[in-house]
Amino acid sequence: MNCKQGTEIIIEQMTDLLNRIAKETYSQPLQLFNGSSIGQHFRHIVDFYGCLNRGLSDGRVDYSLRQRDPRVETEPIYAAQLLSDYFEQMKTADETSQVEVVADFSSELNETRPVVISTLGREMMYAYDHAVHHLAMIKMGLKATSPTFEIDKNLGVAPSTVKHWNS
Repeated sequence: MNCKQGTEIIIEQMTDLLNRIAKETYSQPLQLFNGSSIGQHFRHIVDFYGCLNRGLSDGRVDYSLRQRDPRVETEPIYAAQLLSDYFEQMKTADETSQVEVVADFSSELNETRPVVISTLGREMMYAYDHAVHHLAMIKMGLKATSPTFEIDKNLGVAPSTVKHWNS
């Protein structure tokens, strides 16, 4: 399986969930998340894919330049559509193409940010791993707020863990 295939699988998992979740559940502030919502976690995931997608055209990815679209936090169908659109644009890109990634290690506003060289495939892996991490939290939020909501047991679980469970 290549990076695009992995990306397609996780985006399909996310869009399936987004198409089934109620807007009220999606946007509800949760004590478990210190007042954040499931929608805000999804927005964070969508933002990373958006940054990566914008980097396709200019060869430079900056995950700090997230759009933070408030609609993504409150409208699950809109979030699903954005993820699908981002993947459609990534499908034709070359995973081996080089990209510059602007790193960010400091909260200081005027701190110099280094640029590191990566590939589109490596950044797809990063976005995938980042999504898995947030999906684990989203799953916790759904279990807390909607215990009867059907969730894939492998959602938010790294492939290596699933392989371990199956061995």
